[in-house]
Amino acid sequence: MILHHRPHTFFRPFRSYGVKASYATIRSLRRPLPKSADVDELDPSDNDFILSILRANPSLRDTKSYLASFGHHQPERAKPSDLLDISTILPPPGQQENESAKLTTEPLKTSPVISSILNPIYRRTALVKLQGPFTDKQLDSIARGMVFLEKLGLVSVMVIEHDKLARGDEGERATIIEETMRVVSVLEAHGAKARPVLGTVVRLGPMPRDHEDPAAHDVPSPEAHVFPTDLVPIRSSLRAGEIPVLPPFALDSFCRSVRIDANDVIAALVRGMVRATELDDGLQSKQPPDPHADYSEDINLVPLRLMIINREGGVPSYARSGYPHLLINLSSEYDFIRDTFEPSWLKERPSALSNLRLARTCLSYMPPASSAIMVSHRSSSSLIANLITNKPAVSSSLPHALLQGNRKLAPETPTLIRRGQSIQVVRSLAHVNRAKLTHLLETSFGRTLDVAPFYERLEKYLDFVIVAGDYVGAAIVTNEPSPDPGSPPISYLDKFAVLPSHQGDGTVDFLWVALHDETYGLGHPFSVNPNGGKEGKGEGRDLVWRSRADNKVNKWYFDRSSGHMRMGSWVLFWCDAEKRLKQEESQRADSGLSYLESWEAGRLEQWADVVTKIPSAWK
Repeated sequence: MILHHRPHTFFRPFRSYGVKASYATIRSLRRPLPKSADVDELDPSDNDFILSILRANPSLRDTKSYLASFGHHQPERAKPSDLLDISTILPPPGQQENESAKLTTEPLKTSPVISSILNPIYRRTALVKLQGPFTDKQLDSIARGMVFLEKLGLVSVMVIEHDKLARGDEGERATIIEETMRVVSVLEAHGAKARPVLGTVVRLGPMPRDHEDPAAHDVPSPEAHVFPTDLVPIRSSLRAGEIPVLPPFALDSFCRSVRIDANDVIAALVRGMVRATELDDGLQSKQPPDPHADYSEDINLVPLRLMIINREGGVPSYARSGYPHLLINLSSEYDFIRDTFEPSWLKERPSALSNLRLARTCLSYMPPASSAIMVSHRSSSSLIANLITNKPAVSSSLPHALLQGNRKLAPETPTLIRRGQSIQVVRSLAHVNRAKLTHLLETSFGRTLDVAPFYERLEKYLDFVIVAGDYVGAAIVTNEPSPDPGSPPISYLDKFAVLPSHQGDGTVDFLWVALHDETYGLGHPFSVNPNGGKEGKGEGRDLVWRSRADNKVNKWYFDRSSGHMRMGSWVLFWCDAEKRLKQEESQRADSGLSYLESWEAGRLEQWADVVTKIPSAWK
């Protein structure tokens, strides 16, 4: 039987299909969702560190990525000449039994992997904008999240902002310092060590000789700057195991300490900390490594995360009726989000765009794997899940019907922001870089492409190719002739590939969202994206594809498809045109759609007939 992403109220009998299939699966997007209580609403006795980690529900890839940044690093493999004689390690045979007996009485040692999670070897930094003011209860929740992050190896460098205190107000300096000390006190109340850095670290004005830099960024330079020597108070605090908390003060040209926008302070710190680390690495590379060095207290000064904690939440999205974006690809979406921002949103989210600009500036200096998150104080516990998984609360590539019924979506849902990749829709094979596309496909699938027949087929049937970045990902869609001469061609997803090095960095979701907008999501207002495609204009089409039954990616496909049908060693997936389903639903009032409509009869037979005849692209 078949299930679609639609509300249903009853089953309707229908004839069986004549295709060679074992069965088709029914699944419902209206199924009851498990309740997930907000960690901040739990009793403090239940709201512990381990529970927060478990709720992050990291995948194997997420765990490996986290351990690569914070966990135990395997030492270099010893040379044969350095290996010890095994006889010097094991006791003589007569003593082995006695040694075994002793081992049973000794306490078990913790696994190195578990130890690396709970007591990270390598510590990383995060820049945190604390955009208050917050009540004592709100600040208590935020501080608890900061302490948990520190236990996981992420040490915060916090900058205070006070939205309700206008610049130039009488007593503003005293109020800002008081707020800084308040944050320090709450952190220490939760068992953390914190240090107020009240002296000016940041200097007002752009970095000297910025205009002479041939490698200037494509984003405006920060309105403040930091020299490596200015970071001494922050370095000292981090090395002492303390969380530095800074007010938004800067030194002007007259050597006066003045209050500036916290965004300028954070942008200057990000750039300065990255530059300082580059200088440190250059000096260390000239010195021989110390084999006896203890790296347990080392802290990587390059920010791994930018966290903006406020009272507003994330960036509102026109596609979600003003609810926040789940994931933003700055490389392809920044201008469009700014241009489509509704003026009415400024009332409840006045700093959304300025914070988005801050994220764009900071991520241009931070490593590609870094990310920024805009989160409400109500969801500060989600920072733990973000650190471990580096993913949004809910995948942005899931069907809209599923997203609309998800209890995790709320006005305070966090927005994850990544530098991302440019997205381009190419409709002519002449404009496709075949060498790069071939390399992508072979690297992603781990197989050798049968180049000549593959591109000959694309010459005849290609509809479009969606390219992410410099061919780090691609989706190839073809128009397959229908068995029924009077029917339109079948929209077939021939290949969907992302380089292994970019799997887990958001590229997969960015690519699938673009695929949605050009095929089965076409015609909806939320499909109007500047990818060089149809920009939401036109009628959506059913999208069909096949996958090997043992493909590990099938679970991901199950979540994003309208339905699937098993065909021996293959699985046929499809996504129904969303606009058509919505129009059909609107005509049924409260009765809803059945599992099989009259206009759907026979389409599985046609799809299966066409899909099973498509030749393999591999040698």
